[in-house]
Amino acid sequence: MGLDHVRSEIDHMRVQVGRQRKEILQLQRLGISPASAELLLTRMLAKIEDLCAERDRLKKEHGGPTKGRVLGGRSW
Repeated sequence: MGLDHVRSEIDHMRVQVGRQRKEILQLQRLGISPASAELLLTRMLAKIEDLCAERDRLKKEHGGPTKGRVLGGRSW
């Protein structure tokens, strides 16, 4: 899995997490238990953490900065 692929997967998963959070709120408003939706959200967040770790490993492997830089920003 390449660095660009991991980054796009992280972005995709973050969008999915937002949708899942909205769904949980809707379930709560309707008085329906969101337990299974919350469990799915937990798994999604764990997946994002794994992908971020993979991204950082790939960046380190290729000699890129791992933290502290914003696109076009300064390195303090």
